[in-house]
Amino acid sequence: MGTEYFNEMYHVDAVRAPYARLEDWMRAMPAECRAMKQAEAEALFRRIGITFAVYGEGGDPDRLIPFDMFPRVFTQGEWRRLERGIKQRARPQRLFA
Repeated sequence: MGTEYFNEMYHVDAVRAPYARLEDWMRAMPAECRAMKQAEAEALFRRIGITFAVYGEGGDPDRLIPFDMFPRVFTQGEWRRLERGIKQRARPQRLFA
């Protein structure tokens, strides 16, 4: 059984319309440049301490917070739904804080 995962950039085998410009930019970026930018970002995260500790596995306990170099792209409708959920969850926190 293969490893299946969700990739919000694609619907079936086609790039979703909101991601078209991002895909064009990604395809135009050479793989070496992408790897260099990823390494730069990881070095910056380590330098400023965007890490968490994992103890008991040996080696360096400091791990980088997982991140993606490429942004999530939301349609207006997706953003409105997300915004409603965030506001709904924030309201009780404000009331009990």
